[in-house]
Amino acid sequence: MSTTNSEIILIGPVRTGKSTLGKLLSETLGKPQVSLDNLRRNYYQEIGYDEKLAESFRQHGGFLALFLYWNLFDAYAIERMLADHHNCIFDLGAGNGVSESRESLIRIQRALSSYPNIFLILPSPDLEESLQILKSRDKNPPVDLNFDFNRHFLENGAYFTIAKHIVFTKGKLPEETGNEILALVVH
Repeated sequence: MSTTNSEIILIGPVRTGKSTLGKLLSETLGKPQVSLDNLRRNYYQEIGYDEKLAESFRQHGGFLALFLYWNLFDAYAIERMLADHHNCIFDLGAGNGVSESRESLIRIQRALSSYPNIFLILPSPDLEESLQILKSRDKNPPVDLNFDFNRHFLENGAYFTIAKHIVFTKGKLPEETGNEILALVVH
């Protein structure tokens, strides 16, 4: 079996359930769960990420400015994560994969192109309903959240370009969604 056929990659907006499903799939399949949110800062620093500069961006421009700074490092972080970890359940952070730069998006698409099991997790096929559900789940958004990230993530189109499958979670228990993912996995 090809290494890239044994991984499951979960993508989607904030509060869509990627980490929860990643944990569930990890336990079910006996494979490690790798969350890019836990690794990205180390990868970012390998190519010049500056914590003080990031904090300055956030202080002066809010969370959007910080997100745009992070975005400069995302393609590299995804490439490194995939190179460093195999036979895993991956969950990418909400903004990872939604690049603001065409060049970065091409790099991300190239890095993920050979992985057949990339699942976009959404509450509903209806954009507005998904956004409403996700907003109701986000009990403590950053106080300086000055931008509708989930709307941007979904309207950007990158998730739909990267995903090989889309799974909707509305009205389902995580176990039901996990079983749906497992039924769609390409071996």
